[in-house]
Amino acid sequence: MAITAADVSKLRKMTGAGMMDCKKALQEANGDFDKATQIIRKKGQAVASKRADREASEGIVLAKASHDRTKGFMIVLNCETDFVAKNDNFVKFAESILDLSLENQPANLDELKSLTLGGKTVSDAVTEQIGIIGEKLDLSFYDMIDSTQVTAYIHPGNKLASMIGLNKIVSDEQIGKDVAMQVAAMSPVAVDKDDISQEVQDREIEIGKEQARREGKPEQILEKIAMGKLNKFFKEYTLLNQDFVKEHKKTIKQYLQEKDKDLTVTGFVRFGLKN
Repeated sequence: MAITAADVSKLRKMTGAGMMDCKKALQEANGDFDKATQIIRKKGQAVASKRADREASEGIVLAKASHDRTKGFMIVLNCETDFVAKNDNFVKFAESILDLSLENQPANLDELKSLTLGGKTVSDAVTEQIGIIGEKLDLSFYDMIDSTQVTAYIHPGNKLASMIGLNKIVSDEQIGKDVAMQVAAMSPVAVDKDDISQEVQDREIEIGKEQARREGKPEQILEKIAMGKLNKFFKEYTLLNQDFVKEHKKTIKQYLQEKDKDLTVTGFVRFGLKN
């Protein structure tokens, strides 16, 4: 059966595969578009199998708030090279997965992978893209946040993103953005002191004591020194107690209370790809 340029173009629009791959698939399928589509998908599975041992350490991190700003969603789609991570088609594919998460609000990554995207599961769609792109891809992370008001922030370059929830609706969008940027820049581990488990606090106290002991400090003051180090840990790693990066003379808690005395952060999500 003769394969026309129009046939090839049609299959390319259906699958996103390259022109030659579409032509070969149509030839193998004797012009049957359904079979040709399956051939392209199987090629993706074959490429995925061959590249299974590759490290997909590049990629993009995307985050977005729902239209009513009460929920936020974040995904990470990995690839092998920065060249692919910056490719428009790769970015659009990742954005389509993020938009799907906004529409369906899956509870976890497995649920997201099982959703339907373009007539196939997200998992199968990722495998299909492996065949098209020729690199190992991995949808490695998904999370969501639910609060009275949510702000999402993506750092330029799509390598780092954050989402924060506020306990009240604020008209000034810059407030949420400032806090989300703080999370992105300073990588806190918890919102406030009370969110740090007793196990972690005890560990930090023991580390502080051991450090002081090695420095030759008297045994009777080790506890006091360790508590000082614990308070420093709180200031460095709990969001509300961190110095505000835009105004170092105030903490994030003070910054928020200046806007509204009852305003605070209910939670956050942060993900950054390692360089």
